Amino acid sequence: MSLLATSSQTAGPYVHIGFEKLAHHDLAPPGVTGERIAISGRVVDGNGAPFNDGYIEIWQANAHGRYNHPEDEQDKPLDEHFGGFGRAPTDEQGMFRFYTVKPGAVPGLHNEMQAPHINICILARGVLKRIATRLYFEDEAEMNRVDPVLNLVPEKRRATLIAKRDPARPAYRLDICLQGENETVFFDI
Repeated sequence: MSLLATSSQTAGPYVHIGFEKLAHHDLAPPGVTGERIAISGRVVDGNGAPFNDGYIEIWQANAHGRYNHPEDEQDKPLDEHFGGFGRAPTDEQGMFRFYTVKPGAVPGLHNEMQAPHINICILARGVLKRIATRLYFEDEAEMNRVDPVLNLVPEKRRATLIAKRDPARPAYRLDICLQGENETVFFDI
């Protein structure tokens, strides 16, 4: 009996071939409401080598803080131009980029407000379950300070979830380290 992983158990070995047609990195078409931003980053392994054969998925609320999902029944506007989901490959250097809008705050468990954030999932060859994390914005320090999810993370590790703003343009960067001393905080979903 073989205990080797099969293709139905992993995302590979041909991740880029399977997902290439499904890539969607521009979530902010003309007419979308909110502050248009770019988010980018570099994914590396524990040795600092680029993670160059993966896909990054993001999902987020719109600028008003509402998800484009039937279970989000908040009395906030839906933006017909904004779906809230994107998928982009990592390049040879492990880089990814999305164009989106800065999300609004959303309620969490017990209706506690969560700071504006973007949910991130990493898919790759050999990955048996989704690797999930979040991107928070450094210029939302007050909301980050009281975010119930961020407060579950030890204070010295929270910086791995905070995207830095580019002072010259509306862009943020969050680098992701998959393991080792500088490992990004990941969540079970």
